[in-house]
Amino acid sequence: MKVNRLLLVCSLCAAMTAAPGCLFVPKTHLSASQARNRALAEQGRAQLAEIENVKIHARNIEDQLIRTEEELALLEKELGLDRKQLVNYRRERAELHEQFKGLAGLHAGIPAEVGRQLVKLSEEYPSLHFDPATGISKLQTDILFDTAQTQLKPGAEKMLRELVAVLKSPEASGLKILVVGHTDNRRIAKRPAREKFPNNFHLSTARAHAVANMMCREGFPEQRLGVAGFGSHQPIAPNVTPQDRRKNRRVEIFVMAADVPVVGWTESIPSLY
Repeated sequence: MKVNRLLLVCSLCAAMTAAPGCLFVPKTHLSASQARNRALAEQGRAQLAEIENVKIHARNIEDQLIRTEEELALLEKELGLDRKQLVNYRRERAELHEQFKGLAGLHAGIPAEVGRQLVKLSEEYPSLHFDPATGISKLQTDILFDTAQTQLKPGAEKMLRELVAVLKSPEASGLKILVVGHTDNRRIAKRPAREKFPNNFHLSTARAHAVANMMCREGFPEQRLGVAGFGSHQPIAPNVTPQDRRKNRRVEIFVMAADVPVVGWTESIPSLY
């Protein structure tokens, strides 16, 4: 009986050893495999999260690229408008210059001594530009005023006094003066100034008034003086770079002979009034 049982046990052991898939795995090996599986799963989750972050970053870059392209298109459109406006202004200025030459002749209307003194004054002050052919004296606004302000800088007053002294001379007694203010195309940014000057028309006119008031305080006759403001609508350079915008911020003083026709100046166009 014992022999039969022994033979049965041996037979079972032999069958289990020979059967495929039936292996005994040590517990330490099983734990190590489970740990590797957990590590691989964690690594997979981390990679998926990283892929999702990359996708989000790619979408953000794409959105930023779209916005940049839109801004570039807008800048190109504004640049085209500025260039077109500048071309129109130059054409209008050339046409007006030809009209003035035919009607009165600006250069002939300015006495030679007055022209010589204005040229000398412009050589002394680089911020003052005088064109003897047209009688235009152009002042850089940055020299006259701080940003978005209409109070004259102390250094500008000396130059204006000397300019008025020339225009008050007996030789210039028949000349009229038109003071014109201009700005660049940027909106007034700071609130106190924006509340005082709602737009660039107000600012350009206020600056022209400041120059005209200074001239009157120095004794220039009011009846020979006119004031105008064109805001940002008569640029002489595209409003693209800081240097170009600075050129557009200016005050122009037109020195005109008595018979030069100016709209609104009744004695210069008697046929109209």
